[in-house]
Order: sequence, then structure tokens, then C-alpha cells
Amino acid sequence: MDNLKDKVIWVTGASSGIGEALSYKLNGLGAKLILSARRKTELERVKNNCSFPNNVAVLPLDLANFTELEDMPKKALSLYGYIDILVNNGGVSQRSLIKDTSFKVYQELININYLGTIQLTKCMLPHFIDANSGHFVTITSLMGKFSSPYRSGYCGAKHALHGFFDSLRMEHEKDRIDVTMVCPGFVKTNVSKNALIGDGSSSNTDDTATKNGIAPEDCAQQIIEGIKRKKFEVYIGGKEKYGVYLKRFFPKLLHKLVLRSNVR
Repeated sequence: MDNLKDKVIWVTGASSGIGEALSYKLNGLGAKLILSARRKTELERVKNNCSFPNNVAVLPLDLANFTELEDMPKKALSLYGYIDILVNNGGVSQRSLIKDTSFKVYQELININYLGTIQLTKCMLPHFIDANSGHFVTITSLMGKFSSPYRSGYCGAKHALHGFFDSLRMEHEKDRIDVTMVCPGFVKTNVSKNALIGDGSSSNTDDTATKNGIAPEDCAQQIIEGIKRKKFEVYIGGKEKYGVYLKRFFPKLLHKLVLRSNVR
């Protein structure tokens, strides 16, 4: 898939961060976009900032509202008549120790980061099967490949996504459906400020690693290259991305390095 021009791409979590940056780049390549997130005003802002806003439709949704999600693919399909790619980007992070984290926070992280994404994907799947074509691009995290302190619920949800989508890829290769798992590391977004702490409120605090991360635009470009090449997995970031390989071959060394980094 060398050319994304005129491809219809549905992006969730498009109102900020990686989703916003990805939307601008895809729009610039001539793709037709459907932008989704909870905040309609922010989605309209992103649309108006696109180079070709006439090729952008806005469809607000809440990943935690499973019943609402059932009808979303039908609404999305009504906008252009078909969809080529669904980018599952919506989600929320976490910054709290296990002993300080209430169970309701874990439920919220699973509902948004995992179950909401699974619900939307399952409801979109019949269309891709009927079309004998489709591409699920799911933005997980390097934390979906290995873990770190203060992110137990986030890591758990992201690990779960890999398990689900690896199965989906195997089951529907025969239907010409592709799956790309994108694993960013530290990216300069508001992910830390919006992360949930132990009581369920937002941290409202940035962290050094995120502030020193790669630009969202650079992350978006690497995502696009992964989409074009239909890669199974894409690892994005600085030196932290090599944790994937350390986890596989030298897990005890990775354990020591993560603890030594004191990343919050």
C-alpha cells in the first residue's frame, strides 16, 4: 500500500497528541478522514487545521460507552460508503503505584484502552470481511511489550491488545485483513498530564521522559510508514524501544535497567 491517497481512514483519539499529528499527515497525503474522540469541539479544531478540511468528517464517540459503539461503524460507513483502515488510537494512561490504585481505576483503564477498542473493532470487522479487505492499525505502546512501575493497569490493557489482535490477524488473514500494532515509547504529548492516578483523577503533571520524547509528527510519520508496509509491529521512540529485544533475550537485564531509570 504505497499510496494512501483517497483511502478512507478512521482515526480514534484524533483530538490531540499522536492522533492529531497522524490526522494532519494523512490528510496531507490525500486520505479521506473520519476523526473520532469525545470532544467534538476539539475534533472540529483538528479538521479546520487540516490542509484539506473538505476531506475530513467528524464523528464523536466515547470508547467507554460500549452500547454507543455498536452503531458507530454504521455511522462511519455512511460518511464515505466504505472504510479502508481503522486506526485504534484512543486511550488513557496511568501514573500510580499498585498499592495506591483503586480497583475502579483498573476497570476504567481496561474499559477504555482494551474493551472499547475491542468493541469498535468487532463491530467494524464484518464490513472488512464483506469487503475482503481492511486494515486494523492499533496504537498500543512499548508498555504493551514490557512493563514499568506506576503503569500496571495501563501495561495490562496494552498487553491484552497484543493478544487479541495477534489472534485476529491469524483468523482473518484469509479475508485479506491486515493488522499493524504500533508501539510508541516517549512522545511529546499530554499523555502524562492526562494519566489517571490512584483515585481516578488526572495527574496534571508532565514527566521528564515524555517532555524529552520524540515529536508527535515524527511518530506519525513512522506510523504511516508502518501502515504502508503493512508491518505486524512498529516500535517507535529513542533507546527505550530496544527494551522489546532486551525483554526477549535478557529479561533480568531489562528489569534492572527499568528500575535504574526511575521513570515516572
